[in-house]
Amino acid sequence: MNEQHQRDQSSITIEAQNVGFTYPDGTEAVQNVSFTVPQGEFFGFLGPNGAGKTTTIKTLVTLLRPTDGQILVNGIDVTEHPRAVRASIGYTAQDTSIDPQLTARENMTLACEAYHVPKPQRTERIDELLELVDLADVADKRADTFSGGMKKRLDVATSLVHEPPLVFLDEPTTGLDPRARLRLWEYFRRINERGTTIFLTTQYLEEADHLCSRLAVIADGEFVASGSPDDLKAQIGGDSLDITLEEAPAMTADQACAVIESSGLLIGGESVGTTADGIVVTSPRARAIGTDVLVALREAGATVTGFTVRSPSLDDVFLHYTGGTLTDTTERPPATVGKQSNTEKTEVVQ
Repeated sequence: MNEQHQRDQSSITIEAQNVGFTYPDGTEAVQNVSFTVPQGEFFGFLGPNGAGKTTTIKTLVTLLRPTDGQILVNGIDVTEHPRAVRASIGYTAQDTSIDPQLTARENMTLACEAYHVPKPQRTERIDELLELVDLADVADKRADTFSGGMKKRLDVATSLVHEPPLVFLDEPTTGLDPRARLRLWEYFRRINERGTTIFLTTQYLEEADHLCSRLAVIADGEFVASGSPDDLKAQIGGDSLDITLEEAPAMTADQACAVIESSGLLIGGESVGTTADGIVVTSPRARAIGTDVLVALREAGATVTGFTVRSPSLDDVFLHYTGGTLTDTTERPPATVGKQSNTEKTEVVQ
């Protein structure tokens, strides 16, 4: 899917044209992907496991050489000048790369040396970043004494010592508790407000909704949708009916989906899919057909324990474009502060 932005070329941070990547065994992981990310944007990249998300990121940060197409990062061709690209970006992988035997300050100093930060600037830069990630008070403690959230924040800070204009964050909050996740959210907002372009991949749709000004969805190696979170939700249209099924059900969620698909209740463009604890029906007529859906499930033998009628969410966008939800294969994050959805919830008393 081509992205057209009416901006000067100098304001484009990432430009990918017809990018493809095929592994040596013939697996075509990415196919004809084209997109741009303008300077200063908080860009979110979503996709199910195996969709080509990680492969695409690795081509952008020069860990993989694209087999087709061209990528410019900060105006530099990733194939012709990979070292120059790496010097102009920050990259935080899913696994932290800090040395646990070193203190926070020593890890920062090591990063400064790796990125050739001038020595006269290092002390001030390290102090500034440790303060920014709220680690100044433990600057001289070894990283192996840190919590997972502290290590994550230190890892992100090490990728910023050279003040890169573009930062890649690959699932930076996976596995963190809600408090640590929220602290990193605030940190990411802060550096973005300072002008840093951020390319974020996340397994938490709530995170993408809160942080990103624009999103792209990849499935089966191709871009299938892009736009702001609100635009993508508006494209889906209508409400959704979330149905919770009994934990030890006589009917599985997949079987419940089959019941609704064969019921004749859904018309063109409407869909049903599985969630972490049941199924979701996406339809502009969700409120009108809700009772009939519940009756069809009960008559088929399903045990419904609750249902929710709500406005479209990124979960619905993901389901619409990929045929599943991120919670099919990943954990759903605990509830956090932020946007409220227009929701009506009813518990079914047996």
